[in-house]
Amino acid sequence: MEQYRSEKEQGFMASEKTTSQEATQTSRADADALQTAQAERAGAEFEWHYGRLTRIGHFGEVGGRQVTIMWEEGGVTSQQGQISDEQWEIFKLAFLTTRRIAVLSNEKNNAWEYDYRFLEVVG
Repeated sequence: MEQYRSEKEQGFMASEKTTSQEATQTSRADADALQTAQAERAGAEFEWHYGRLTRIGHFGEVGGRQVTIMWEEGGVTSQQGQISDEQWEIFKLAFLTTRRIAVLSNEKNNAWEYDYRFLEVVG
């Protein structure tokens, strides 16, 4: 006998299902081991890029949030607007501590300088 469930119940049941994924464990607890493991999971086309925050600002509703980054690979970028709440929290934490960030990106040429999908504070 087949049971009928509401869409809400079906959604709940679907969210309870788990998929089998291969677990990754690192034997070292340092930052290099973590970065290596993350890069391996992301794929070969992703690369880490490091920079130092030189300025952050919030310009209210008109201008939004702004960050200026000096990249270790050379160059300085400034992004105003289009910074999510999560990214902003990471930028603020970095600015108040080490001022160093890392970006994991698969963007080509210099487009990675504005790719904040995978953003971390560097200790």
